[in-house]
Amino acid sequence: MVSAAHPLAVEAGLEILRRGGGALDAAIAVQLVLGFVEAPETGIGGGGFLLFRRADGVLELFDGRETAPAAATPDRFTVLGRPVPAALAVPTGRAVGVPGLVAMLAQAHDRHGRLPWAELFEPAIHLAESGVPMPDRLRRESLADGSLRLFADTRQAFRAPARVAGSELLNREYADTLRTLAAHGADAFYQGEIAELLVERARARRPWPSDLEAADLRGYTALEREPLCGPYRRWTVCGPPPPSSGGLALLQILAMVERFPLAEFEPGAAAAVHLLAEAHRLAFADREAYVGDPAFVVVPLQGLLDPGYLGARSALIDPARALRRALPGRPPGAPGGELAVPPRTRDGGTSHFTVADAEGNVVALTSSIEAPFGSRMTSAGFLLNNQLADFSFAPRLGDRPHANAVAPGKRPRSSMTPVVVLDENGEFVLAIGSRGGPRIIAYVLKVLVGTLDWDLDIQDAIDLPNFAHAGDRLELEAGTRLAARRAEFEALGHRVRVTELTSGLHGIARDGAGWRGGADPRLEGVARGD
Repeated sequence: MVSAAHPLAVEAGLEILRRGGGALDAAIAVQLVLGFVEAPETGIGGGGFLLFRRADGVLELFDGRETAPAAATPDRFTVLGRPVPAALAVPTGRAVGVPGLVAMLAQAHDRHGRLPWAELFEPAIHLAESGVPMPDRLRRESLADGSLRLFADTRQAFRAPARVAGSELLNREYADTLRTLAAHGADAFYQGEIAELLVERARARRPWPSDLEAADLRGYTALEREPLCGPYRRWTVCGPPPPSSGGLALLQILAMVERFPLAEFEPGAAAAVHLLAEAHRLAFADREAYVGDPAFVVVPLQGLLDPGYLGARSALIDPARALRRALPGRPPGAPGGELAVPPRTRDGGTSHFTVADAEGNVVALTSSIEAPFGSRMTSAGFLLNNQLADFSFAPRLGDRPHANAVAPGKRPRSSMTPVVVLDENGEFVLAIGSRGGPRIIAYVLKVLVGTLDWDLDIQDAIDLPNFAHAGDRLELEAGTRLAARRAEFEALGHRVRVTELTSGLHGIARDGAGWRGGADPRLEGVARGD
């Protein structure tokens, strides 16, 4: 089974499975097609996290997060000592990080691929070369993004044809790039013509050109990390460790709400959403204060997941009243210093898909170029990321360096949250993930509570109204029954914003001897199996 954000990507994955490929092979084909039909969200110009649950029960996590150039300094996004607005930094060369997706896919394929690397590129090459009907969402995004007028090549690729009804999406330049990578492997992305064009494009952008060098690409390495796992009631939940904040925040939230009888609430009940949102606020305060690239900062993981610490954090949650302000805690092993940290939340361009093969291998892969259309710059047929804007723009937090401050070779903190859930016997239960920037964590949380506490089918859990706590506001998905209960949340003391919350939840659950898939109705995706 494959669940992804576009039917063509799903069909590409199924085609590879029919040829005898495994879940990992299919995942590569799905990702490459998404880089064509969902280019504003994901592609080889970005990065991602791949969680692989092998049929024998072993979990592996591949980190393809972008890195900062060797010339990067902590004041990268400041002017006269003050952070610049994010909207000014995003469409600049300064925001482009060294892409990690291709290296990560190659590393995972080296470990677990069954079919030849080149064969996995065939579906995407064919589609990009022959053309497909313009995806509705891509058309809407390209017309709505006014910043594209500043980038002639990107406008030509996405905006001009999108104005024509019934137009086709073509990207022969992307097909040529994929052909090169298929023939010569991942190294062809990090050295040679593709790498040279990428560096040249990022450095040519004015104002704020990139300081990327060819050596930054040549030196990139994808990493294997130990998945971060923790208990929730009778299950084990596993996700990515830092530099992603997703696995940690999710485990903190689940631990904080475990003392509440969520199963007794109706699915999506306002009282339950209040409890989840309060735990979300507390976890995000810790996230902002302590989470960064573990190669550069000490992330007090053990303290942040300490049962005693999380019990004390949970005690702050009042079922009858929202916290006036959510501050970071003092977990064991945490550095001292400033605690008053406002979380920073904005949407992002990201895609998630899940693949399962007949043997029981499962891939949950979240990938991103950060903002929709990334840095707005294209090179060799793909969009360049703006992932360095995920670093803290303020290099210091009170009297100490910010855990997520920019540094040479550092990976910015992420919210990508591919998740696998196991039962008490270690058997696979479900895999899920989403798009949505920092809101990803709330979207995934909704599905976990929906399936584990409310015993919903995975599709019904995905369909539940979205919510998230962003900054000082509780966000409720517009046009849903949650939004209609706004007054109830305000009576609890929440400052409420009703808005579009476009998740991209795509997951697979075990259903007896087979699979049951779920796809987010907010996008164009589907879940299909053989």
